[in-house]
Amino acid sequence: MRSHLCGEVSAADIDNIVTLNGWVLNRRDHGGVIFIDLRDRSGRVQVVADPDMPEPFAIADSARNEYVLAVTGKVRNRPEGTVNQDLVTGDVEVVADQIEVLSRAEPLPFQIDDDDIGEQTRLNYRFLDLRRPSMQDTLRRRHFVLSELRRFLNDREFVEIETPILTRSTPEGARDYLVPSRTHPGEFFALPQSPQLFKQLLMVAGFERYYQVARCFRDEDLRADRQPEFTQLDVEVSFMDENEVMGLMEEMIRELFIRVLDVTLPDPIPRMSYREAVLRYGIDRPDLRIDMELTELTDLMQKVEFKVFSGPATDPRGRVAALRVPGGNSLSRAQIDQYTDYVAQYGAKGLAYIKVNDLAAGREGLQSPILKFLPDDVLEKLIERTAVASGDVVFFGADQAGVVNDALGALRLKIGHDLEMVTEGWKPLWVVDFPLLEWSEDDSRWQSLHHPFTAPRDSDEALLDSDPGRVLSRAYDLVLNGTEIGGGSIRIHRSDLQQKVLNVLGIDNDEADAKFGFLLDGLKYGAPPHGGIAFGVDRLVAMMSGVESIRDVIAFPKTQRASCLLTQAPSKVDQRQLRELGIQLRKPRAE
Repeated sequence: MRSHLCGEVSAADIDNIVTLNGWVLNRRDHGGVIFIDLRDRSGRVQVVADPDMPEPFAIADSARNEYVLAVTGKVRNRPEGTVNQDLVTGDVEVVADQIEVLSRAEPLPFQIDDDDIGEQTRLNYRFLDLRRPSMQDTLRRRHFVLSELRRFLNDREFVEIETPILTRSTPEGARDYLVPSRTHPGEFFALPQSPQLFKQLLMVAGFERYYQVARCFRDEDLRADRQPEFTQLDVEVSFMDENEVMGLMEEMIRELFIRVLDVTLPDPIPRMSYREAVLRYGIDRPDLRIDMELTELTDLMQKVEFKVFSGPATDPRGRVAALRVPGGNSLSRAQIDQYTDYVAQYGAKGLAYIKVNDLAAGREGLQSPILKFLPDDVLEKLIERTAVASGDVVFFGADQAGVVNDALGALRLKIGHDLEMVTEGWKPLWVVDFPLLEWSEDDSRWQSLHHPFTAPRDSDEALLDSDPGRVLSRAYDLVLNGTEIGGGSIRIHRSDLQQKVLNVLGIDNDEADAKFGFLLDGLKYGAPPHGGIAFGVDRLVAMMSGVESIRDVIAFPKTQRASCLLTQAPSKVDQRQLRELGIQLRKPRAE
């Protein structure tokens, strides 16, 4: 139907006849001559309809935005003074000899070249939203990213293998999406939260190097970087330890950034222990672009009379820490009150602070309601540890360690963005040496920090019986600019050790057999040491594309209420379908 793509018409085609297909981006009538910007996947080119050619001129005159046209005409140079340097095709135009309307378009709910469109409108008309150049570029970048990841793994003898979408429900941290079975009344499939168990079984099966661009499903509360269905690059290898897995994967990510963005990441990517990350940044995925850290003050505050500080400082589960904000002395009391309200979301009961007006003036150069509670020797050591300077402000967190870490970690990020303290560029980091387990006060039992199949450090295995909270795992997360883009671990490959970990988690042998029997059986038949990682494709592409929400890198995403405005899913089904599935809906309770 066409001889050329719109964006590829060039000076080399001067005086040649070309046939183009595409959409009308806009139409302009300039003194009887009609100009149409015709757009296809490659770009756009200017088409000229002259009144000396009555038939194509009449069709061009009737064409409107987003009509689909076939245009045949001769390529010529644009007249002097009309060259558009912003377009690849800006020095040529096509004089139409024939124009055919392939498809008409009704008046649009928004203009394709408009970047200021409400998200609800965009999602209602996603097929139009996807025509916008920014969306076209983003989804093409997503394709390129996946192509490069596949190329890297294929070159290293990985095998791409699909795993089931309809599987059984297993506890992996979020609610499962359940699918009723017609052929097994009263029983349900579950959509996979990840291919975790299957990829481990593929290692048992001897494939050694597996990957999959996997669709995953989690019924959880949504936000900008979450969707009920999402895509991850799932990788598993046999006969590699964690250092080898991390080395291979960071090579893949470095190569990806060079090929897609022409950006060189550090070689090697730095590593930091979970404990160090939480102590220094309050979070296990620190954004290293913000040059602020937490300062430990717990030991310093144990003997002060100020109970707000001394209480947590003498509590084995408490912490007192400070966050120094360079130049933060300019913050007004109203701004500090806003930050106090902000940290309250994370459980903080307040936000003590000291403003450093003039460090050389000693105590007199400081401003704070808490100064009277701090002895001179404590104040002197506080100033030394935080390395404050005149013009700074220091914020304090004093509470249970988890509250302090969450509150000051979030405050660090917010202030960093508010005061434009975020440096340009990419700051990747491996976070390692995670605890294997964490204690749940709500459930009064141990829970996996990652998942139940993560291997403990060999030297810590004996602690599973005596002190589970001290056991470190062989897990690793890849963090980029404060976002976890990948997480993985060396897995448990021994059936007895897997059973022991499940027992520590409160899952007895019968329950373990019911939920994970197929994996436990597989581990009994010569399972190799193995490990892997999963990368969040949507998050990674969003970051590389500079967009805030992963909805902008997914062709047909859901809203934050897990619904599709385009198809109106989820939807009701008729009674016949319900009867076939043996399902009866209860009436909603009256308010």
